[in-house]
Amino acid sequence: MIDLIKTCIDFALHVDRHLDGLIQQFGPWIYVILFLIIFCETGLVVTPFLPGDSLLFALGAFAARGSLDLTLLFIIIPIAAFLGDNSNYWIGKKLAPRLFKGERIRFLNQQHLDRTHAFFETYGPKTIIFARFVPIVRTFTPFVAGLGKMTYKRFIGFSLVATAAWVGLFLPLGYFFANHPLIKKNFTAVIFAIIVLSVLPGLIEFIRVRWLSKR
Repeated sequence: MIDLIKTCIDFALHVDRHLDGLIQQFGPWIYVILFLIIFCETGLVVTPFLPGDSLLFALGAFAARGSLDLTLLFIIIPIAAFLGDNSNYWIGKKLAPRLFKGERIRFLNQQHLDRTHAFFETYGPKTIIFARFVPIVRTFTPFVAGLGKMTYKRFIGFSLVATAAWVGLFLPLGYFFANHPLIKKNFTAVIFAIIVLSVLPGLIEFIRVRWLSKR
């Protein structure tokens, strides 16, 4: 498991090199692989370490070079992310009754479930859209929304908005800017910066909440 995580981190930081090799090795099947990566990153609670933002940025770059079809990417990536969100939501929703049945788990009880449900009904839309741009957090948010029994219609609507905004930001960024000589020369540093900037808002919010709770 540790080796798999290390491989995924290396893939995320040097995504251009790995992606180039995958395209040459698998040809048209690369689109199936990309679909599965995006789906698993958002759809399975156990795979939050898979690349997301950095991968989309790199895909835009390869599309600009002609190695990938941009139109096809704009079709398969949103579908994969959207289906991943939905799968995670339903995993959480179906798992909740078993977790809370009889309140046999000390740290998980019906009161916690009710509070989670109330939170997602009040702040869910903002949370779902915000989380889509934060690695790891976007993997757990649909699961917790399902666990808290957020109304499915509300979840599905804002999941669509969040997915469209996410893909609509990072793919064009890669397409128009990643092949600039300066960015191309420092691609790994740019990818690292994207990851840091993606995590930073969530970290700042966490610190802010902790500080307010202490006050």
